[in-house]
Amino acid sequence: MSHQKCTPMLIGSTIQIVQSTNKSLNNLSGRVVDETKATITLATQKGEKKIMKHAITITLNGLTIKGNQLFGRIDERLSPKKQKR
Repeated sequence: MSHQKCTPMLIGSTIQIVQSTNKSLNNLSGRVVDETKATITLATQKGEKKIMKHAITITLNGLTIKGNQLFGRIDERLSPKKQKR
């Protein structure tokens, strides 16, 4: 049986960073306005911040998600992986 990680689409969602390798980002919250393979851009009260996914753990709708689960483009995370033949 194959288990696939299901990670949500982030753009437009409000998230909070609960843990980060950069201590200044801890407890930062805002709305995700952009997402790339390795970063998210968060609109906060103090402006936009570009954040490396691998360095954070977030909460979204009561779920705690480690940044390495978010790595990759949204279409790569949501679509089933093609198997090589």
